[in-house]
Amino acid sequence: MNFLKILKKTVIDSQLYVSLMGTFFAVFFMEEQNTFRFPTVFLIFITYFSGYLYTKYQYTQYFFKILILNAIAGIICAFLIYHNHNEIRLLKWFIIVILGLLYNSFFLDVYIRKIPLLKVFYVGLVWALVNCWLTLPEFNLPIFLISFFFITALVLPFDIRDMKNDTVETFPKLIGIQNTKYIAYLLVFVSIILSILYLDLNYSIAFFISGIITYILIYFSENERDDVYFSFGVETCSVLPFLFSVIMKYF
Repeated sequence: MNFLKILKKTVIDSQLYVSLMGTFFAVFFMEEQNTFRFPTVFLIFITYFSGYLYTKYQYTQYFFKILILNAIAGIICAFLIYHNHNEIRLLKWFIIVILGLLYNSFFLDVYIRKIPLLKVFYVGLVWALVNCWLTLPEFNLPIFLISFFFITALVLPFDIRDMKNDTVETFPKLIGIQNTKYIAYLLVFVSIILSILYLDLNYSIAFFISGIITYILIYFSENERDDVYFSFGVETCSVLPFLFSVIMKYF
């Protein structure tokens, strides 16, 4: 039990885990498109990690230190893009960072997280842009849609978890837990169909298997469940396509 508490505090609560999940989700599409490069992977991880740290700690005593860390991370990211890509990639990255700041920043009177029902779609949008735009020479609509529907579906169980504490209107509060699950099922289904139509066979199979496991985790999502179920279990769904694609490739 103590090990689980330590794991939650050091890996999950530190925002390291969600950042790794987002990075590996992007790597899945990079591998499918044959655009994998280590500097890009490092860039994506730093961007996710600094962004989630900013969101989590902006109202705490650690915020000034987080700002310094984010400034250093921004310099590293700009350096990586300058030496490995081009000005267009730098502009793409900057736009995605701005979108992240608009999601939840104390200096804004109204930010995205305060707007009822919009949060789930906005998170899906940002993750999708990383996968279909930042890592590729041109905007890829199928990858955008696959990513957008899948990640939006994964955010809904977190709304179920937080429904008693959220101060803004969310889908579970508006239409109930079961109907929220139905929406998540539909979004995962659409993303699976699109992956079958547009991804290479091995990658579409990997995504299909991941979708089945995602269905199961959504089905058992309840407000009373421990936070670890969502922060570890549901969050892990975003790395499953990559893991299954590796298994199919090498085994």
